[in-house]
Amino acid sequence: MTTYPSPPVRGRRSRRTHASPRGRQGKAWAALAALAVLGAAGFAAFDGVRSADAGGEHVVEPTASGSTGPTRASRPAPPPGEPSASSTSSSSSSPKSPSPRAIPSTGPGTFTVAAGGSAKAGTGTALRYRVEIEDGLDLSAADVARQVERILADRRGWTADGRSAFQRVPGGPADFVVRVATPGTVDRICGQYGLDTGGEYNCNVAQNVMVNLKRWQLATPVYADDVSAYRALIINHEVGHFLGHGHVGCPGPGRPAPAMMQQIKGMDGCVPNVWPYDDQGRYVTGPAVP
Repeated sequence: MTTYPSPPVRGRRSRRTHASPRGRQGKAWAALAALAVLGAAGFAAFDGVRSADAGGEHVVEPTASGSTGPTRASRPAPPPGEPSASSTSSSSSSPKSPSPRAIPSTGPGTFTVAAGGSAKAGTGTALRYRVEIEDGLDLSAADVARQVERILADRRGWTADGRSAFQRVPGGPADFVVRVATPGTVDRICGQYGLDTGGEYNCNVAQNVMVNLKRWQLATPVYADDVSAYRALIINHEVGHFLGHGHVGCPGPGRPAPAMMQQIKGMDGCVPNVWPYDDQGRYVTGPAVP
């Protein structure tokens, strides 16, 4: 922060008069007293400018793109999916308590496998999968595994195609692995296969279904009031890629959004939907997109 001193106070030019020595001495003492008062006022004015500038100081905060930019007394708009932060008063001196939903940007890149397994869901030969949580996260591996099991076993999920089946295993050979990890770890693993997840997205690469912790915890604005539903969309979308399904677009305004639609990038008139199949067992899809 840079401060600038107040400009010097310019006094009026005194008129030259003939005065007695006593009169000149009295006027000199009066002038000294006036200068002292003006000096004190000038210092107070300078200090006031410095305090006001400190109170409304420009601060540099991260922006949604990861670059930096100036803001005044409020935080920048968050990236899609993140809750907005309330403006902070420039005069408040008490620190803000950390958000209970704070998301670590990166982690160690090591994982803990959820113990136990599940019964087979669906017909046909079961695809064996593990559920893993990056070490250091405030998540229960057992709880995440139960949620993934329910999603993959739902009658509106991929088992509705009559061919797909799933079974969770605690170790050994697996066809794919569902991994919940920090944005940085997701970026690193997905980036090894040429995908840029930008700290925001999930991906499927090789046998890895990579779930971005930010999306698992915060969803997106469309699903902010139903995070559990968005978790189903993450699993259905990325497992759908593993099964060979590509991206599709919205089939029409007011129609359910396909699970294979990139809903995080916009709904395009579709209404929220997280399942590959509807209640009548019909596949929900739309026009193919890159």
